[in-house]
Amino acid sequence: MTAEPATLSGELRRASEHLRGACVPDGMMDARILAAAAFGLTREDMLLEPHRPVDFDAQVRFRSMIDRRCAREPVARIIGAREFRSLDFLLGPETLEPRADSETIVEVAIEYGQEFPGAARVLDLGTGTGCLLLSVISELPDATGIGSDIAAGAIETASRNADSLGLADRVRFVCTDWTDGIDGPFDLVLSNPPYITTAEIAGLAPEVAMYDPPSALDGGADGLDAYRALACRVGSVLSPSSVVVLEIGAGQEDDVTAIFEAGGFRLVGTRADLGGHTRALSFGIEPLSEWLTHTLKKGLETV
Repeated sequence: MTAEPATLSGELRRASEHLRGACVPDGMMDARILAAAAFGLTREDMLLEPHRPVDFDAQVRFRSMIDRRCAREPVARIIGAREFRSLDFLLGPETLEPRADSETIVEVAIEYGQEFPGAARVLDLGTGTGCLLLSVISELPDATGIGSDIAAGAIETASRNADSLGLADRVRFVCTDWTDGIDGPFDLVLSNPPYITTAEIAGLAPEVAMYDPPSALDGGADGLDAYRALACRVGSVLSPSSVVVLEIGAGQEDDVTAIFEAGGFRLVGTRADLGGHTRALSFGIEPLSEWLTHTLKKGLETV
């Protein structure tokens, strides 16, 4: 007796049951995303033809993806890419998965860049996938930039993303420790450094604790080690008119501000994420340049 062919609806039902048994939240949504990738279908395809047959190779591929998701590997890592600000970014083992919270510092940086008198030069420290730098460059057509990261795998991934987005001629990625070997000055400096305390990492969601690179998460005993390093180093690549835009964790505003003020910077702006938490801090060199003072008076980004 010939077995009935596997169908999309049957595979989705099986996948949902497996994900539910593994206590994966939003299992059906994840199953549909993975099915689209495994079977080469669009959302519309799946809605219009829920009972369409699926071939054996694609079925094996999909079931392997579901097994990985049951092990709490994030959907984006299984697919190998993640959308960020409507751009697609490849992921690698040595990169963080871009998250919506980080769009906050991109928005702030773009606003400053649009006001800057001339073509802005942008530096992204701890670039990972390159999502911050490439998102900013994509919306500032005359800007150029450099991204640095201590992980060679991250630099490779960021370079591939620059190629795929058609931005490789305006950016360069360097494998180094923060600003070592990088010549300024830069008009905009961005960073989403590691800011989670060492003790908190084990208690994070498995998707983060097990699959994001520890070096991109671990901010030391108090979560502030990277900010101390940046406050000491970043001044060497700035001009008087430069703006430094940093992502921070919840509740870190006062501590990070104190660290940078001790390093000769002045807090000139804050920005909350969609959850209402202060997510981005902007700093200028004290005393502030005439351009930045004028920009702040216009109300672009003030504290």
